[in-house]
Amino acid sequence: MKRKLLSMVLAAAMTGTMLAGCGSSGDTSSAPASTQAPAAATEAAEPAAEAATQAAAPAEGDPSQDSGEIYMFIASPEYADAINTLIDQYKSVAPNVTINYETTQNDYPTMLKAKINSGDVPDIFSSTSGKEIDTYMDYSLDLSDQPLMDVIDPGVASAMASPSTGKGMYGIAIKGNYFGLIYNKDILDKAGVEAPRTMDELKAACEKISAAGYKPFTTGFMEWWVYKHIGQHFLDAAAKEAGITAGELVTSIQNGEKKLEDYPIAYNNFFDFIDLAVKYGDDKPLETDLAGEEQAFATGQAAFMLGQGAWVEADVLKIDPNIQIGFQGYPVDDKAEDCQVITGSDQALRINKDSENLQAVLDFINWWYTSDYGQSWFTDVAGVVPPIQSDAKSEFTIIEQGKAEASANGSGELAIVDSTDAYNQVFGEAVQAYIAGTATREETAAALDEQWASIDGPQAQ
Repeated sequence: MKRKLLSMVLAAAMTGTMLAGCGSSGDTSSAPASTQAPAAATEAAEPAAEAATQAAAPAEGDPSQDSGEIYMFIASPEYADAINTLIDQYKSVAPNVTINYETTQNDYPTMLKAKINSGDVPDIFSSTSGKEIDTYMDYSLDLSDQPLMDVIDPGVASAMASPSTGKGMYGIAIKGNYFGLIYNKDILDKAGVEAPRTMDELKAACEKISAAGYKPFTTGFMEWWVYKHIGQHFLDAAAKEAGITAGELVTSIQNGEKKLEDYPIAYNNFFDFIDLAVKYGDDKPLETDLAGEEQAFATGQAAFMLGQGAWVEADVLKIDPNIQIGFQGYPVDDKAEDCQVITGSDQALRINKDSENLQAVLDFINWWYTSDYGQSWFTDVAGVVPPIQSDAKSEFTIIEQGKAEASANGSGELAIVDSTDAYNQVFGEAVQAYIAGTATREETAAALDEQWASIDGPQAQ
């Protein structure tokens, strides 16, 4: 049953790629956990639907006694250096365990589904939290009985429960998150503008910043996932205007009850924002990836960085340690109070319930979450919002300003978890087609309505 579902979702994602005509591309990065040459990925057991019932693994073991290989295939290459550091440190704890780590961003959902459908389920893999928890339920271990439950942040834990039952803990998180608009304070000061909180203020700021000799935006529009990060701010404001939650808004489209055009802020304002970013952004927006975006922002070429969050600050500071970073929500309409940062845990690292080396995997993730080093890793190495209960103060501006913004102005709903990444990728690629001029605004919205229902709606279950 689940194999059939994944095949259908994969086909839908490929259809969306052909519709868009200009998907992202990128290399896959990998690293072993030792100085040996990378070993082949551990061959996973057959998925649960076709495997014998597995006896429950002990909740906690002795990592020093573990051996063998763990295959870790996740998205988020921006954390590659930090995770390699984590793996290197774990080698001193479990010297006989090799963690073969592979990461990619572009086309990750398609690649993961191909691995699962071929029976090569990674020991640790990633998905979006929220709605997508159920998509991979048959392959994921419920971690409710693990020691890490004593320290995980309750908000993170709730995002890892099955949305259909409200039960279980089917993932861990590399980080909590803050999503919003990142800006260069020095450029705004030189252009004589305050950080804009309404759409009209943003348009006026763009004119002044451009007149001062800077690009207002660097966009990263080559990456499909930046669009979901931007779009959720408009979904939140549209839901607020309609008097419903973002989840209810998304469900209404997934069920075919409403269309994107029925929500003006999510339709008109979002596309107006995209048009503005293209007009005042990178010379070749569909060729600017994450690295290009970080370079343009960190070297003072652009005032605003789009589609990103706390995870980029470490890379930006490597380029310019003295850059003055500002962080707030996106201007989405004419109400300054709707300019809110978004908080939450959008990514789930799943544990293959049929892993051939399950105890070693569990020992690794429990060490990650409960050891002194593992807990300090989140703030001191990765520079992220800790997904554990912690009072640690971060040295990163975006995290601290995110906390301040959320405290002063409230925070928006994490709307990206109301859709699967199979749809989110189609969404990004469809907007890329709009930017490329191969589809109109109306055609793009109609295609999104159809894909939202076919990928995430009732008929996809």
